[in-house]
Amino acid sequence: MNFKEITEKRRSINFFDSQRDVSEETLIEIVDMAAKTPSSFNLQPWNLMVLREPEAKEKLRKLAWDQPKVTEAPVVLIVLADKKGWADGNPVFEKNWNQMLDSGGMTKDQRGWFLEATQSLYNWSSDANLAFAAKNAGFFAMSLMYAATEVGLETHPMDGFDHEAVKKAFNIPDNFWIPLLLAVGYKKPDLELHPPKWRKSYKEIVVSFKE
Repeated sequence: MNFKEITEKRRSINFFDSQRDVSEETLIEIVDMAAKTPSSFNLQPWNLMVLREPEAKEKLRKLAWDQPKVTEAPVVLIVLADKKGWADGNPVFEKNWNQMLDSGGMTKDQRGWFLEATQSLYNWSSDANLAFAAKNAGFFAMSLMYAATEVGLETHPMDGFDHEAVKKAFNIPDNFWIPLLLAVGYKKPDLELHPPKWRKSYKEIVVSFKE
């Protein structure tokens, strides 16, 4: 499948085959593909919680508008966006810094500049913290959906859930925002899909603002 075919094939599926599992190998494959997503300063402020056990999915479903796909899909991912992914001492920040040193992309005397750059861009307000995290995790989540399509899986992103209740129920630390939940699996047998929904055209997307 080329990229055009993937974008045309990807659909948000509401009804999954609860009898057909997603192997760990396949899940790792799509996450590894999505991990190549670009991010601000390569800080990659995203993580996933993988829910497979019926009890965990049932707990999530109660907090997600009682959507059947939460329990029907063999895998549900809680996508996490790290609002502190830019911060001095964050494990990924430090690994990224060391990788840049090793590759010659940065020198030790540039650490002050790097810290100032990330702080000035992503820590000037709480809105900036959230925008940094959600923007990058959103890129990653879209890559996950396209990667899933490539290997024959279906997905459905969800933002219909009680954010704070999910954080509490799954012991998610305060530095994380949850941009979405993502159901992953195979389409329910014999499910007939409605035609694809309309999309804005080029002329509707491109705008200008005159003085």
